[in-house]
Amino acid sequence: MKRDKSEMEDDLRAEYDFKSLRVRKLGSGRKSFGGTTVRLEPDVAEMFPSADAVNEALRFLIRVMRDNQAIAPTAQANNSNAADD
Repeated sequence: MKRDKSEMEDDLRAEYDFKSLRVRKLGSGRKSFGGTTVRLEPDVAEMFPSADAVNEALRFLIRVMRDNQAIAPTAQANNSNAADD
């Protein structure tokens, strides 16, 4: 039995605007909605309550690494001068 067009009309209210929704597909064919996704191992993930906490920790680590790289050439120069004496 084929339905005519009048039977197929939606009975949804006007405030239900589904055109603005972004739909995510599951699986490998899904579309990325921006940003890079990184998967954390369970033992690491349990240490962080949110993505913001992970980002804060990584930014701190980056600062520490940069500070150590800035100090390292100075320390090496001081060590080589002391060896020359």
